[in-house]
Amino acid sequence: MNKNISRREFLFLSGFGVAAFAMPDYAIDRKCAFAQESACKPNILFCVADDATYNSFGAYGCRWVKTPGFDRVAREGILFTRAYTPNAKCAPSRACILTGRNPWQLEEACNHVPFFPSKFKTYAEALAEYGYFVGKTAKGWAPGEPGKIDGKPRLLAGQPFDKRTAPPPASGISKNDYAANFKDFLDARPKNKPWCFWYGGVEPHRAYEYGSGVAKGAKRLIDIDKVPSFWPDNDVVRNDMLDYAFEIEHFDSHLSRMIDLLEQRGELDNTIVVVTADNGMPFPRVKGQEYELSNHLPLAIMWKKGIKKPGRVVDDFVSFIDFAPTFIEAAGVAWNTTGMAPSPGRSLADIFFSEKTGRVNPVRDHVLLGQERHDVGRPHDWGYPIRAIIKDDMLYLHNFESSRWPACNPETGYLNCDGGPTKTEILKTRTDSNKHYLWQLSFGLRSREELYNLGVDSECITNLAGDEKYREIKNALKGQLFRELKEQKDPRMFGNGDVFDKYPYADERMRNFYERFMKGEKMRAGWVNDSDFEKEPVR
Repeated sequence: MNKNISRREFLFLSGFGVAAFAMPDYAIDRKCAFAQESACKPNILFCVADDATYNSFGAYGCRWVKTPGFDRVAREGILFTRAYTPNAKCAPSRACILTGRNPWQLEEACNHVPFFPSKFKTYAEALAEYGYFVGKTAKGWAPGEPGKIDGKPRLLAGQPFDKRTAPPPASGISKNDYAANFKDFLDARPKNKPWCFWYGGVEPHRAYEYGSGVAKGAKRLIDIDKVPSFWPDNDVVRNDMLDYAFEIEHFDSHLSRMIDLLEQRGELDNTIVVVTADNGMPFPRVKGQEYELSNHLPLAIMWKKGIKKPGRVVDDFVSFIDFAPTFIEAAGVAWNTTGMAPSPGRSLADIFFSEKTGRVNPVRDHVLLGQERHDVGRPHDWGYPIRAIIKDDMLYLHNFESSRWPACNPETGYLNCDGGPTKTEILKTRTDSNKHYLWQLSFGLRSREELYNLGVDSECITNLAGDEKYREIKNALKGQLFRELKEQKDPRMFGNGDVFDKYPYADERMRNFYERFMKGEKMRAGWVNDSDFEKEPVR
């Protein structure tokens, strides 16, 4: 955690809630702020990087990744220091964004590569029904099967605009010219109609062109001030990190072009620009897990006509389930008229229309996290169920099936961890008595309960769950977590958690992967390296 932006005061007062959709008193008289008139409804540009941790952006103090686009949004809007996805994997995280519901409230959509349940409407679908022109480029909700309406695939994030391409700067980077496709979208928009656009860059998702950060990004290995302590600190890992940085910069360059385009057209002032990522960086012990660096994501929001006192840094906890309520309210629409399922999220209106820095709404004092099944590689298509809460600088995790391998089974390649140089380097440490702990942290079995003091241990290395000094804190966090999960009707709280393991994968190639692999079928997951597979099961 960057100490310059870390403020951890926790108070308990009343605050703005999504259920009533009532505007704060100081916002009611603001012209065009969440107005009902169509001409004043704000446009929405939602920009989501694919696999990027919060502290990999310049506005958070990172010096080895250059993000002038993100930094501008933060400088001219609000920089959020505590934004979290409830589930650090692509499909479930994006489902939370689109529906305003936590993953355990989304049935199949809690899992990775699922069938998206027809009962859950997205904010993009709702806004399209209420007069918005809605589109996207590149990755929307994915991977999985979105389902159909009247025989046509659902447009969960909007109508696709993907025709424009450009030579990518490295082999691992998409040829999609995101900004040019955004221009096509704006050109296609009916005159005077409000719009909502999803920019779903596929960077910095793996695979990377090894060495591209140094060779093409003009970066140096010594630029990285700190390698996380749960990885080896060597040239291979540092190169991998710089390749990741190069891809974030590509995402950010298209963000800058989009902002410039809006400015040139005179549309920037009344556009809510949101920039974030779907989950943490695609490295061991991050993406696909539920730790601080897995779920803590970048978030900057700019809206020149609406946000009071731009340039603020806000420390309130924000969950991805807060986005959909914000966008629906911004459109001047009552949630209960949209056909969307109830959301436990809160509109960010209270923060937009405040002038406060630091803590704005004391009720925003915690977030809930959790996961079920991500990628293949366990017997019976089992997942790794976790529920967690972050509050008062403390992270409590409950691992419901701690006998299972958290990154999937060794013999199938730890498939809930993308293949790459850093993963290979860590796997080499399994038989090294001096460095075995690195393998254990990323791939080894875990205890049923985990507790971390994020104020001094943001990397979640020292588990305090068994420390008697923290028993009262642990029990209080667990109690609050389970109470809220029961209120949200989480099947895990009622003895029905195995339902998540029974939902089928939408991709037939992933079903019964473990059993088919162990029988000798030529099963191959495209996101891992040959070196990821253990010859013998690890005990």
